[in-house]
Amino acid sequence: MRTRVPERVGPRPEGLTFRKMDQPDLHNYRDLYARVGGIAWLWFSRLQMADEALEAIISDPDCPLYTLEVDGRPEAMLELDFRVEGECELAFFGLAPALIGRGAGRYLMNQAIRLAWDSPITRFHVHTCTLDSPDALPFYIRSGFRPIRQQIEITDDPRITGTLPPEAGPHVPVFEG
Repeated sequence: MRTRVPERVGPRPEGLTFRKMDQPDLHNYRDLYARVGGIAWLWFSRLQMADEALEAIISDPDCPLYTLEVDGRPEAMLELDFRVEGECELAFFGLAPALIGRGAGRYLMNQAIRLAWDSPITRFHVHTCTLDSPDALPFYIRSGFRPIRQQIEITDDPRITGTLPPEAGPHVPVFEG
């Protein structure tokens, strides 16, 4: 996304509170990360990251973290990364299962676009992958992002390494040596 796009209007979902998560502790961060993406979509990078490295990111003022809360419990993840001058990366974006289908994703994306473009940037970008929800890429495109590249990355299956439980990501077959 090279310019701010118009907000895609939708009703604000009831019972949700949008808030910035200032200085989240590692345990709560990893819990939210796993609930939003780990079990369903095989998010694993932050679960494997050394505590010191992860702490450096989540405490960096150029990497703000936001959530949608339900009854005081974080149920969504919006992590922006402004560490490259003039750019913002949508580092992590997702909803815990309880919020899916309630309009929370559209509402959260509107917040992401507003927060990104309220800063002096010329590029707002996101990376996604085929392990993610099949709805992710079409949602990003509807939100104003434009695909510019496809690449292949190879890594060990986090269910085999023990980072995620064997039942995680049931849509992806496990290939054991």
